[in-house]
Amino acid sequence: MSKIQLSNTFILNTVKLALNEDLYPSGDITSSLVENDKSIKIKLIANQSAIVGGLLFAKQAFYLIDQKIKFRIKKRDGSNVKKGSLIAIIEGKAKNILIAERVALNFLSHISGIATITNKFVKLAGKKTKICCTRKTIPNLRVIQKYAVKIGGGFNHRFNLSDEYLIKDNHIASSDLKTLVIKAIKNKKGKKITVEVDNLDQLKSLMGLKFDRVLLDNMSINNLKKAVKIINDSYETEASGNVNLKTVKSIAKTGVNRISIGSITHSAPAIDFKLQI
Repeated sequence: MSKIQLSNTFILNTVKLALNEDLYPSGDITSSLVENDKSIKIKLIANQSAIVGGLLFAKQAFYLIDQKIKFRIKKRDGSNVKKGSLIAIIEGKAKNILIAERVALNFLSHISGIATITNKFVKLAGKKTKICCTRKTIPNLRVIQKYAVKIGGGFNHRFNLSDEYLIKDNHIASSDLKTLVIKAIKNKKGKKITVEVDNLDQLKSLMGLKFDRVLLDNMSINNLKKAVKIINDSYETEASGNVNLKTVKSIAKTGVNRISIGSITHSAPAIDFKLQI
């Protein structure tokens, strides 16, 4: 599984923003009704099987509300857990635990959701084909979502528009394909160049040019096989479009190096967790 780490500063600042969103301007007016000195012990339980992720975000949510709250992690990020598994034990003042509860669970549910669906695609695709996310992420959550993809066993596509050249259909519709590729090659300066094609004629017109990757968009299984054969390892190959849990295995069998999937970030179902007193 690919490893990635987020800095403590990033996690701290991200959770601060989430808590501010939840508590502005008057705090948790309901939890303020709870006895101030009442202490509780809570189990964090997975309500479904999942790849768990986001535990440090959850821990930070409780810490920022009350540094005396103990958050003992029982499963690490990237762990494959079954329904009913104990994820963490939380101890401290009931009032303060209740304040942080929803923010902590929101991070866990979302990050675990992306990691879990990514892992399903990874297992179906097999070891020879990489599952990649895209830039189809929720605004301002890209770092978190791409982290979740990594702990699910997937790989990150470019992070932003500066990372690499990716000549897509709308670029091609606005200009001449071959001209765009030649310009990118001249201006490369260490950046990778990916060119999207949606038919075999486009692909054939590019063969011999010195770029890095061909993105085979919305092609049939038959055409994907033909494209891989034409390319013959001259470029890295990536398939995209119409990828779901039913189609990913057959797409991987065409021999493409990578499969990019927007839905693993923009439409991942949340994982259900509960706090059990």
